[in-house]
Amino acid sequence: MTGYAGLPGTVYLTGAGPGSAKLLTVRAVEVLKSADIVFHDDLVSPEILALIPAHVAVNNVGKRCGPKKISQELIQEKMVLAARSGRTVVRLKAGDPLVFGRAQEEIAALRKNGIPFEVVPGVTAACAAAAAAEISLTDRETASKVVLISNHQCAEKRTRPWGKTFEDSTLVFYMPGGDLESLRQELLENGMDGTIPCLLISQAARPQQEVIRTTIRDLGALPRAAAPSLLIVGATGAEARSDFHLGRSEQAPSREEMILELSEESHGTD
Repeated sequence: MTGYAGLPGTVYLTGAGPGSAKLLTVRAVEVLKSADIVFHDDLVSPEILALIPAHVAVNNVGKRCGPKKISQELIQEKMVLAARSGRTVVRLKAGDPLVFGRAQEEIAALRKNGIPFEVVPGVTAACAAAAAAEISLTDRETASKVVLISNHQCAEKRTRPWGKTFEDSTLVFYMPGGDLESLRQELLENGMDGTIPCLLISQAARPQQEVIRTTIRDLGALPRAAAPSLLIVGATGAEARSDFHLGRSEQAPSREEMILELSEESHGTD
């Protein structure tokens, strides 16, 4: 699949899925095996990187919260230069490249420079997280639509036009970050009931995966989850297994809980 002399190689924008090599598509494995050079995200798991043949050049071009190792523009420049030299290039992205993967920017750069490309879909985090929690993202009675939301927005986009988005919906927040208190306030201010179920899923489909059950009211009490993580908000979350960890604020019980506790203590002294 390496390009002929004088012709550019092909760039494969490839989804690595949630982390388990067993969830890679057959096509993704094919292009990894035939690559000359791979540019991968930080969140691509070591298990998947281990599938890349030893002779292939592997470059981590990951960008995460905090200081950036590399700019998006430089990533695109590296892909174009590698393809122009006739090499087969795999741009390996966690999840699916078309869901919060900045794929449109990379597609535009490849088109501008006349580089042939193919998009290889992957299992996106929302599906992997729902599978880990053993719930459906949709339900005929409570959730006729799924809304995928990035909780990490560019500086120019600071507000979200919620409207009635949350009605009859499952909301899936990618990259929820560590400040879930801010998100809790935003959800409540937009009219969502504090008792609506939430599921925080960390490292879905990996051996370290964890599912924490909570509600909007208690979101702020959750500890920071290991990346990659995802937050599912909606009625379908109530169907998650009861033995998943229940995340609630032990330091700040509700007024009703305190009254009940005091009542139980007073009865115990009789």
